[in-house]
Amino acid sequence: MYIVMLAYKAPREEIDYLLPDHIEWLTRQYDAGYFLCSGRQPSHSGRVIITRPMPRGKLEALLATDPLDLAKMVTHQVVEFEATRTAPELARVNEALAS
Repeated sequence: MYIVMLAYKAPREEIDYLLPDHIEWLTRQYDAGYFLCSGRQPSHSGRVIITRPMPRGKLEALLATDPLDLAKMVTHQVVEFEATRTAPELARVNEALAS
């Protein structure tokens, strides 16, 4: 699994202009089953995405198609981790249970 921290590099007005495209992109990733959770940081300095387990290269390729990334308005910090304990509703992504 991954936690992806998106940090804005552009003024908020420019980010807001591309948010509808970003949200459409997010919807496609949820529909494909890649993302579990996403939202903005309370400071409005960026966004956070939690993904399902996948190869790192696949995640990097997905992130490269984000309209905010294509416009060079965000940077990504990716943290990989193996879920070994989850709430019951996340049992399907618990990598320890899948082993």
